[in-house]
Amino acid sequence: MAETRKVIITCAVTGAIHTPTMSPYLPITPDQIATSAVEAAEAGAAILHLHARDPQTGCPTPIAEVFLEFLPQIKQRTDAIINITTGGGHNMTVEQRLAAPLRLQPEMCSCNMGSMNFGLFPAIEKFSDWQHPWEPQYLERTRDFIFKNTFADIETILEKLGRGCGTRFEFECYDIGHLYNLAYFVDRGLAKPPFFVQSIFGILGGIGCDIENLLHMRRIADKLFGRDYVWSILAAGKHQTNFVTTGAIMGGNVRVGLEDNLYLGKGELAKSNADQVRKIRGILAELSLEIATPTEVRQILALKGVSQVAF
Repeated sequence: MAETRKVIITCAVTGAIHTPTMSPYLPITPDQIATSAVEAAEAGAAILHLHARDPQTGCPTPIAEVFLEFLPQIKQRTDAIINITTGGGHNMTVEQRLAAPLRLQPEMCSCNMGSMNFGLFPAIEKFSDWQHPWEPQYLERTRDFIFKNTFADIETILEKLGRGCGTRFEFECYDIGHLYNLAYFVDRGLAKPPFFVQSIFGILGGIGCDIENLLHMRRIADKLFGRDYVWSILAAGKHQTNFVTTGAIMGGNVRVGLEDNLYLGKGELAKSNADQVRKIRGILAELSLEIATPTEVRQILALKGVSQVAF
């Protein structure tokens, strides 16, 4: 695994998993997303992973114009690396998911490394009074849904966005097979080191939150990529803190944020993304680990630089 020496903190600010009913603190409007992202950067996040939402309903949206309502604000107010989703939201086509990234040409984008069941429907049982009609319908659809990321889809993303725009990727790996999918594209020459590999645990349909799985993910990534990758860890919900802490101890980097977990502690909703960043930064400090600055991360990940984006 590539030596980063300092820990990279990624913050996933809003995502496409949680709905407005689940937390009053989930950023929805462009101003809320911008403010929350900047606060997270000020708290220590070097990378900001960003989705867009319809400001009226909170539903995930792929529309580039909505991204443009908050990306310039974030760029002007912080030097954090802006990482735009290519996962979008459920039921978006790959063309829809790529529309904003191809127009905006960010330094980084996420790239989901395989099709998978992506079950959000169990959350329906926890709520009864929904703010918007779309929310329970959106969650229920995932009972009979495959989040599509075929080899052709991934190739399109790597060709058009990677080769075409100079964007580098947060390779999101929800299971062991996704590491092998990445290795295939490395062999094809479509993915170039250093690879930023995000190991994701706890999504229904992906690999589970067992420490044995964390160790196995690390072993297989080491086997496939040697010293050519930078490893990061995220875990859904209540598993977030213990998994990212364990990963940091093992030499990895960490991702937190309201996309992955709405809580700060047991039964306590996080009031901001910055709260989660400050929490993990405090834990890293207790472990005598330093955090990486955006400038350092740009060098570690060989990013093209903020002057080369199109927003």
